Amino acid sequence: MLSSEPKQASTATQATAPPSDAGLTMELLELELSLDGFTTGAEGFAAHVRAAAAAIEGALLFELPASGLIADCDRIAVLRIPQDGSAAMTTVFACLESDGATIRIEKPNEETADLKNFAEAFVDVLQRI
Repeated sequence: MLSSEPKQASTATQATAPPSDAGLTMELLELELSLDGFTTGAEGFAAHVRAAAAAIEGALLFELPASGLIADCDRIAVLRIPQDGSAAMTTVFACLESDGATIRIEKPNEETADLKNFAEAFVDVLQRI
């Protein structure tokens, strides 16, 4: 999985994880722009991320302490966002950095694969209800 990502990494900033396919570029850009200007700290993190995801017709699935899962991150919000404006959805993580004032978007990778799998199982359960 990581061997296919460096091609996109050269075209995106290193502050955020690049999309794994070109179809996510616009949604990720819109999401990142919506997350700019965050000032409320950990208390307002989930609400801010929920509003940003809703603005692009995505959803906040859940939010949890990072517990060392992602470097320089205190809290992780698991989001589902549209792929290329279609009905297909993909999972991304909004990470509240340790400074409490910066949010960055991360794509799932080998280290966060279990969290991504849990999120997809969570969505599957919700769809069955």
